[in-house]
Amino acid sequence: MELRHLKYFLKLAEELSFVRAAEKLFISQPPLSRQIKELETEIGATLFERNNKRVVLTDAGKFYEKEMREVLKNIERINIQTKKIAENQSGEFRIAYVSSTFSGDISNLIQYLSEQYPYVNFRLYEVPTVKQIKALEEFKIDLGIVRAPVYSPKITTQLWFKDSFSLVFHKNLHSVQSEQEMESLSETTFVFFNKEYAPQYYDNLVEICAKFGFAPKVVHESNNISSIIQLVKNGLGVSIVPTNILKSHLSPELGFLELKSVGLFTDILLATPKEHYSEIAQKAIAFLKKV
Repeated sequence: MELRHLKYFLKLAEELSFVRAAEKLFISQPPLSRQIKELETEIGATLFERNNKRVVLTDAGKFYEKEMREVLKNIERINIQTKKIAENQSGEFRIAYVSSTFSGDISNLIQYLSEQYPYVNFRLYEVPTVKQIKALEEFKIDLGIVRAPVYSPKITTQLWFKDSFSLVFHKNLHSVQSEQEMESLSETTFVFFNKEYAPQYYDNLVEICAKFGFAPKVVHESNNISSIIQLVKNGLGVSIVPTNILKSHLSPELGFLELKSVGLFTDILLATPKEHYSEIAQKAIAFLKKV
């Protein structure tokens, strides 16, 4: 079956006249009749009842017409979109990240990709790891920046970097100069990520406090690293955050202490759908791994 068979069929179904259909297709009647007969033979169904007076769609023909009109619409849409993407005239690339990884590196990535693909729309979304995994599996995002672990056979991951943890505190309210002083925070209010939002991350923070001999007094929770930092700046508690965020949250009110002795790290992964190769995704990953 060729595309012209479908076009001839649909025109005849519209006109219900071999004469008018042939005229509008700019062909003679014999070739039109032959093409329709070939189509009916191939699919094994009579699509038209015809005699000297009229042409009528059979029930099979009516069903075929309805389905084929949708098929041709989809083919046209796919062809147009494919051409535009090939010419970099349109398209969308969706990047998701966990809030604690957003930094100038990601901003630089968007700038780099925009220069490489000036007609592609790049979308950034702040999404927790758990939800990113589902979105990647369903091809709703093209590149995910997530925290390990990721257990999914439908996703490919590469290590971006390993991040340590640091205590963050308000300098006017706390003075923690060394890790030996961490135990002094046992009665201090802590600000943590919500456990349901980032379960592995939450457990890491609890484990860190346990290594210093106390259970954290978690009073405030947030799902956004900027909100956590702001709560600390407002004097509402201390927190333990990925060391990498110091790049984008330096402030004269804030003190940071990297917790090197605990030996705990969080792996930041670059994740893509396994069955969906993307040139843009590969260039994005190469760029990020360089920085």
